[in-house]
Amino acid sequence: MKKSLFVVLVCSLFSLSAFGGNYIVQFKGNGASADFAQKVAAAGGTVTFQHNILALVSGVDANGAASIAKFASVADVQEDAEFSLDVTAGDAEANYEGSIESASNPTTAAFYPRQWHLRQINAHLAWAAGFLGSPNVRVAILDTGIDRRANQHPDLVGRVDYNAGAQFQLDNPLCIPAGYTFQPTDDLVFHGTHVAATVSSNALAAAGVTSGVTLIPVKVLGLTSATPTPGGCSNGSGSLGAVLAGVLYAADIDADVANMSLGGGFAKAANGRFIGLINSTFNYAHRQGLLVVVSAGNEALDLDHDGNLYKTYCSSPNTICVSATGPTATAGTNGPWTNPDALAGYSNYGRSAISVAAPGGNASPVTAACSRGAVSAGLAVCRTGTFVVGSNGTSMASPHVSGLAALLVGQIGKDKPAQVKAAIEQSADDLGQPGTDPAYGKGRINVTRALGLQ
Repeated sequence: MKKSLFVVLVCSLFSLSAFGGNYIVQFKGNGASADFAQKVAAAGGTVTFQHNILALVSGVDANGAASIAKFASVADVQEDAEFSLDVTAGDAEANYEGSIESASNPTTAAFYPRQWHLRQINAHLAWAAGFLGSPNVRVAILDTGIDRRANQHPDLVGRVDYNAGAQFQLDNPLCIPAGYTFQPTDDLVFHGTHVAATVSSNALAAAGVTSGVTLIPVKVLGLTSATPTPGGCSNGSGSLGAVLAGVLYAADIDADVANMSLGGGFAKAANGRFIGLINSTFNYAHRQGLLVVVSAGNEALDLDHDGNLYKTYCSSPNTICVSATGPTATAGTNGPWTNPDALAGYSNYGRSAISVAAPGGNASPVTAACSRGAVSAGLAVCRTGTFVVGSNGTSMASPHVSGLAALLVGQIGKDKPAQVKAAIEQSADDLGQPGTDPAYGKGRINVTRALGLQ
């Protein structure tokens, strides 16, 4: 059975198909019975993830799923849906070779002159005032993993708590070159590393919004392709169940912020049962003190007039949904840039959906670390040195907001996601139409105003 769910990373539409043999089990209020796993095994399946909200079950057919649905503790059973995309990115830039850069002054990063996006949100003014982020603040990156090759990208050394990480999506072994070794939560695509380093970076090659915040890899997307060949795959893929498991995991390990550069939607008429499951997951995360930041998607859709569309995950409760801005033109790699606050042509928009806007790139991309673990053909050069890569998308806008949220957690305190969200929205620069705007929501984020520096 085909699901009409779609999810967006970067600038491409995911195609979804049924995740054959895998099901999402939603529990009633008291959670699973003590013998749930044993009963699933008797039905021919295996429990791959279990929480008091939901469980993921593999290896069962439709009859087995129907049997599980009759368990007293089970509220619903739905076939999981798999999604994938062709990752798009800009050119790998010049190799970083090291000089006088310093994490205490991110403006000295080698590629900072081209990072228009950080200046546009006044991140540099916050750094000058001493707001660099605290390692006690933890941001979970729900994505393709974070770079952890033997010669790790210097922008991420010491920034990532790999011991706290988790993997909910495997990489297709047919996509990986022979003899290529890696560990769970490694990023073999590039996307998760780019997103993570935008949130927090040592600011040697390229700066991030912060330089002191701790990152946690929660791998919900893996390397795959419809026709995999060794070294020839560039897709990030996963499933709805993996994403929801990742949210619950991040909430339970006491992460403060979760960045989900995942967006899109599904038809309510065909998949309305997903809504309650998603809402239960995000409400739980909110109660645990987790602020979830999500990208709006990249189809240039008017989400105010989406009819039967449920905006995943912008329609989910207690999230911050981020649209993307970017220059309409640039005179060169280091600018100057024309109208950097323009809504990006690909960005979804809508007064009912967008919370705030942030830089996502347009005529000039967002610049951040390139994963040394990337095996996709287009970014194989990243394995040969310390490169940065430019990329456009609401996927790139979301981590700017997550970085600001991390700074605010350090100021407001932990377990206060509603207060952090309010501070981000109330301090944004009101662009476009006065008040809440279809393109910008409450406005484009402003780091210094959010922190009370102006």
